Amino acid sequence: MADNKNTIIKAALAADQAGAIGVLTLAFSVDPMARWSLPDPARFLAAFPSITKAFGGSAFEKGTAYITNGFTGAALWLPPGAKSDEDSLKRLFDENTDDDIKEDMQGIFEQMERFHPTEPHWYLPMIGVDPTHQGAGVGSALMTEALKAVDRDGSIAYLESSNPKNVSLYERHGFEIIGEIHSGSSPVVQPMLRRAR
Repeated sequence: MADNKNTIIKAALAADQAGAIGVLTLAFSVDPMARWSLPDPARFLAAFPSITKAFGGSAFEKGTAYITNGFTGAALWLPPGAKSDEDSLKRLFDENTDDDIKEDMQGIFEQMERFHPTEPHWYLPMIGVDPTHQGAGVGSALMTEALKAVDRDGSIAYLESSNPKNVSLYERHGFEIIGEIHSGSSPVVQPMLRRAR
């Protein structure tokens, strides 16, 4: 447990999954990559909870999903050896994206795979804060708490920033930009690595 400016972080239980997915859906409703790929609001709201489960859902089983009190924010971390459900992720985007960006989405996935570390690492597929609570330290509190486990492991950590507004948060927590992911009309995604401490 961590307390940072009245924000309490805890590992999410199975009963917390719906609340965590809900806040991540709210957070990503203003994310450039999420909305480029799913611009229709109804389709976004219908598909994004399943995308969240495919991207980071095993974090709930691993005990590495974190939530704040009041579900103002959530972070889904995958420990070394755990992976996103890439087949479901690709299928969900294929079923829900417009035909004119399907090829660009494939390019994004291929580039993400190339940047992903091959050595054991912690991966942050999703972190988000309810837009009404952004800028209040919630994201920083989530990062601080989860990075304790990363540092206990002496492991590297990796993420892809799909929103340029979040890069400074990640940099404050030791992540460095290691490249750029972009395909066709897509927004730029920045892969970021945090060296072992």
